[in-house]
Amino acid sequence: MTAPAPRQKVIPCLWFDKQAEEAASFYVSLLPDSRVDAVVRSPGDYPSGKAGDVLVVEFTLAGSRYTALNGGPMFKFTEAVSLQIDCEDQAEVDRLSDALSTVPEAEQCGWVKDRYGLSWQIVPHAMTRLLSDPDEGVRKRVFDAMMDMKRLNIAELERAARG
Repeated sequence: MTAPAPRQKVIPCLWFDKQAEEAASFYVSLLPDSRVDAVVRSPGDYPSGKAGDVLVVEFTLAGSRYTALNGGPMFKFTEAVSLQIDCEDQAEVDRLSDALSTVPEAEQCGWVKDRYGLSWQIVPHAMTRLLSDPDEGVRKRVFDAMMDMKRLNIAELERAARG
């Protein structure tokens, strides 16, 4: 018998106006080990909705649990909080950037903003490796190259690392 997965102690809650279910379904379509776990409907009327409306959506995104709340229009996402995706290769960087970015001209250093206003960092694992290189010159060249990019390009980062 397999032991149950450890309970996740901290679960991010994402505040939406009325798009929690739509957003959760979209997000889980993008990454493996993702699923909508539960949709909770309000048992009564509340300030921004009525009985029967979707109130909370619990979902798993790449193995981590999240909650999406339909809390109303009072609060919006800002770039102060983002979700970072560690990508294996350029194909994954491009696929996720294409899927999540609603304003490609606003992309910067791998950051994108989705149609719900949530910011994402689409980061190739190679960049993390290169920015951890023991050679300060490599780190500086990679950093400088990254600062000029909108969508991160692994081949260009590797070229910058080589000098």
